[in-house]
Amino acid sequence: MIVMKFGGSSVADAERVRSMSDIVRQYMPRRPVLVLSAMGDTTNHLLAAANSALKTGIVSTCKIEELHLKIIEELGLDVKIMPLIGELKNLLLGISMIKELTKKTKDYLVSFGERLSVRIASAYFRKTGVNAKPIDAWEAGFLSDDNYSQAWLLKESWELIPQKLIPLIEKSVLPVVTGFIAKTKDGVITTLGRGGSDLTATVIAAACGAEEAQVWKDVDGILSGDPRIVPSAKPLAFVTYEEAAELAYYGAQVLHPRSMQPCVKTGTPVLVKNSYNPSAPGTRIVAAVEKNGASKPVRAITTRKNVTLVDIVSTRMVGQSGFLEQVFATFSKYGISVDMVATSEVSVSVTLDAAYRLDQLREDLLKIAHIDIKTCKAIVTIIGDVERSSEILNRAFGVCLKLGIQVQMISQGASKVNISFIVNDTQATDVVRGLHKEFFDF
Repeated sequence: MIVMKFGGSSVADAERVRSMSDIVRQYMPRRPVLVLSAMGDTTNHLLAAANSALKTGIVSTCKIEELHLKIIEELGLDVKIMPLIGELKNLLLGISMIKELTKKTKDYLVSFGERLSVRIASAYFRKTGVNAKPIDAWEAGFLSDDNYSQAWLLKESWELIPQKLIPLIEKSVLPVVTGFIAKTKDGVITTLGRGGSDLTATVIAAACGAEEAQVWKDVDGILSGDPRIVPSAKPLAFVTYEEAAELAYYGAQVLHPRSMQPCVKTGTPVLVKNSYNPSAPGTRIVAAVEKNGASKPVRAITTRKNVTLVDIVSTRMVGQSGFLEQVFATFSKYGISVDMVATSEVSVSVTLDAAYRLDQLREDLLKIAHIDIKTCKAIVTIIGDVERSSEILNRAFGVCLKLGIQVQMISQGASKVNISFIVNDTQATDVVRGLHKEFFDF
């Protein structure tokens, strides 16, 4: 068996649903399980409807109904979605009355997108001769904790998922499963956070011992650079789990690092394909990629803008124990996640997401250190063969020197596949283009 996941843009309208269906039918001999995201902008429409109910008391599902009923009409389907729409209206009415939208309620709210998506897609498959069954994720064995908006799956899911899905596959049924959502043991709907639909697919693939998980996007795979910055960016035939995770963490939007974890556990390959260009070979993510002497030292280059650089210098004498412990305990106190770290005996430099409020953090850290906070920075990350780090650094800093750009911090990741450094936000695009030209365009 294989698992095939399609994102929202791949099922955004009737034409995309037909195209998705054509792709899936070609893979029917390989016994697929299908995982779908919400259609098009449905999640945004749901959140907007909730915000309207919360702030104005107006309950409206017009945009959600319009999008899905139009797709149903254009596909010529007979599928009943109004019971779900009615359930949604009741939820919005509740939000309008109690004037509250908690994470728990928001998870219930956004679940309607995936639930509508699988019902419409399954109806179209049945119309075209495929025995498809819509399945809400909890019916497929997805049990989670109650960490709403960022739920973690329980260990029981690994046993339940194959028990629920494999018998259907053996009966030549195409299971069409909602991505992104799960339920607690108490029956409360949760969501799996960013990249949740990809995670749904990789968990199914790993738990069921699938041949591979296919993640269908709107790009030709994982590229050597962001095509919006580097038009000449090239698809990569293979990357390792570690490389894919580092690329995702430091700016590439193809896959979320969390979605890779189930397949890392079982060694299940992940194939990233383009639903708009199915003939493109895509990128296969595997445990290891064989190296040879002709291999390029760099696999890909990415950037993440709008980060904050914090320089922390101890006010105590050299050799004072516990300095780093106090620094990171302070970050933990405020729930702040650190991206990059560079340290010495009396100082530490870290990068943080710019969304964090740092006033209280600064106040606490000033008790033990001098603090310098610099905003509007960017992380530029080179994913490559770090056994050739001297060559990579020599060429990378040569590019920065030619551009007249001063590198403000550097860090080599513990994964041994990335080298990251800090430049100003306004310089990141030029640096990425320069690096891509140096390592790929020759």
